[in-house]
Amino acid sequence: MATVLSGVFKFSIKGMLNMRAVSHRRISCVWYGYCELWSSSSRDNAPVLKNVDDLAKFIKGQVCNVFVMVGAGISTPSGIPDFRTPGTGLYHNLQKYNLPYPEAIFDINYFMMDPRPFYTLAQDLYPGVRYAPSTAHHFLRLLHEEGKLQVVYTQNIDGLERLAGVPEDKLMEAHGTFACASCTLCGHVHNSDVVKAAILEGQVPYCQEGKCKGKVKPDIVFFGENLPEKFWDYHNLTPFTDLLLVMGTSLEVYPFAGVAEGVGLKTPRVLINMGAAGTLGSRPRDLLLLGDLVGTIRQLVDALGWQQKLNQLEEEYQAQVAREE
Repeated sequence: MATVLSGVFKFSIKGMLNMRAVSHRRISCVWYGYCELWSSSSRDNAPVLKNVDDLAKFIKGQVCNVFVMVGAGISTPSGIPDFRTPGTGLYHNLQKYNLPYPEAIFDINYFMMDPRPFYTLAQDLYPGVRYAPSTAHHFLRLLHEEGKLQVVYTQNIDGLERLAGVPEDKLMEAHGTFACASCTLCGHVHNSDVVKAAILEGQVPYCQEGKCKGKVKPDIVFFGENLPEKFWDYHNLTPFTDLLLVMGTSLEVYPFAGVAEGVGLKTPRVLINMGAAGTLGSRPRDLLLLGDLVGTIRQLVDALGWQQKLNQLEEEYQAQVAREE
């Protein structure tokens, strides 16, 4: 095996040096193939997980890198409606804005014509204004504290992972963040606190860089905008992933949903969600834990013996909020 790895590595490096115009994506593919050879042998002993107890035993005994994917389902316990549930989802609740179609509130072209609907919605969604992290968010922080967290890929724009204390270098906010803001015309970065204050006061913030006067918005990824470049780094992470944990997402939106296919075939994938999602369940090492998300997470935390630590994180957050009020 070592000889094969050595040969692959030498060939890869030599090829990279000889191809001056090689693309970043092609380099990533070569690196991914090399890493998969290097890491796949360590997954040969990964168990077939059958229940929460098996999962807890695996996390405590064999796991160092948990790659987590999360969606709106981890924020609904915080009171934030999800996007697509008929009758209760965010798109359903946007009818009061008289939009031509619900998704227009996140359409960059519509925003340029009329930013008011998005800013009105942002008054509710701004992190820390109305909503607090749920048990699921604190569990993400706990995975980090226990040295198990590789990265969190989130579809959410509510910023609750940040509020729970997940470090920025462990967080990929695939659809953007309220933590920074920039001009939609010139790209100038603006003070996010100033932009937040303007939006909460019902004002439309405009760029103050020179004579630009473009509309300023939080760096949320709208329809018609590119995902953050950092998003594609998952190709370099998944070869080292010991466990993929998917929580609170239906995996219907691409390219985010495609990340779940990026882990090796020998890597266990676990879904904690109300219903099935994507292709999870199609591989021998997949485990589906369907039902109440918070209840399942608490069962897992109990099985891990981390209940006191989780309670402490939740209490510390509440104390911090109390001090800031």
